[in-house]
Amino acid sequence: MNSTLNNPSDTSSSKNFPRINLALQGGGSHGAFTWGVLDALLEDGRIDLEGISGTSAGAMNAVALAHGFAQAQTQAKSDPREAAREALANFWNGIVDMGAMSEAQRTPFDILFGRDIDGNSPTAVWANAMTSFWSSAVSPYQSNPFDINPLRKFLESQIDFEGLARLQTLKVFVVATRVSTGKAEVFTGKRLTADAVMASACLPMAFKAVEIEGDHFWDGGYSGNPAMHPLIYNCQSRDILLVQINPIKRDKLPTTNAQIVDRINEVTFNAGLIAEMRAIDFVKRLLAEGKLDPAHYKDILMHRIDGGEALEAFAGSTKTSTSASLIHALRDLGQSHARAWLAKHYSALGVECTVNIRQDYLDDLRVPVQANP
Repeated sequence: MNSTLNNPSDTSSSKNFPRINLALQGGGSHGAFTWGVLDALLEDGRIDLEGISGTSAGAMNAVALAHGFAQAQTQAKSDPREAAREALANFWNGIVDMGAMSEAQRTPFDILFGRDIDGNSPTAVWANAMTSFWSSAVSPYQSNPFDINPLRKFLESQIDFEGLARLQTLKVFVVATRVSTGKAEVFTGKRLTADAVMASACLPMAFKAVEIEGDHFWDGGYSGNPAMHPLIYNCQSRDILLVQINPIKRDKLPTTNAQIVDRINEVTFNAGLIAEMRAIDFVKRLLAEGKLDPAHYKDILMHRIDGGEALEAFAGSTKTSTSASLIHALRDLGQSHARAWLAKHYSALGVECTVNIRQDYLDDLRVPVQANP
């Protein structure tokens, strides 16, 4: 990873806390696990944040956290960590409250999260088409011609995007996929708007592509879930902490339509992550072999918090649920995993990787080298 910003000595604040970057995966309601992780990291108070890259639900977590930092920036006496914890809680509890509305009120919200209201709803049509692999599935341009998306207004009520553009203490990157090229588009600074976050979470079978500056965008998970390169090229810290909520490996073969679709989605939305991990590992090996100049290439220190087997116990269908019991259970799970990670790996920050990239992400990609006869 070529970067002229590399400065390994610049990894701590004036309080000598490790300074790190966060990479937040998307995964629908399972993003509440990430909420719990972030809440525990902020409560612990021994880590400084330089940058956050988020996709889909990860993007929503990123802007909610940054909103707290932005609010604290305008209020000199406000603690940014506590403000961020409050902003995250307000966001996710607001999601729960919206999902708990009466049947008639919440129908557009259920379209967004994919929950089945009745057999004729756009949600039901979409879910049925996905699980039956119908090539003639009703598109959102037919089922949702007015592009109803209640989360946009909710986001705008929760997040001060103008304040985010003025934020000086934290860099925020949100990733969406440009429909015309399939490439990742990074939104940050003044370009980081509610539209950008909605683009990052735009599933093309449920919603029309989001138009921004004359281009159209779909869910960022197709091109980077999450994208690491904004943190590598635009931040000083070498440490990247990945909050992963989509499992890379499942031992049980999916056999039902629902299981197959869930696994296809996991594989699809992890493809970008695996590709970036492969690039990071490649550069790290070249640096270790002395084949690259460390003044221009950053030796990334990767870390990860994920729910592992505990998170895998939640079926893929729960990614569309906004029940209070599920959201808060996922939050509690994230908190416990983050605290366990801090207890085990905090001392490694700024020192070494705590993820075996080759073992966890690349084993199946390596081709054996044949010896010359």
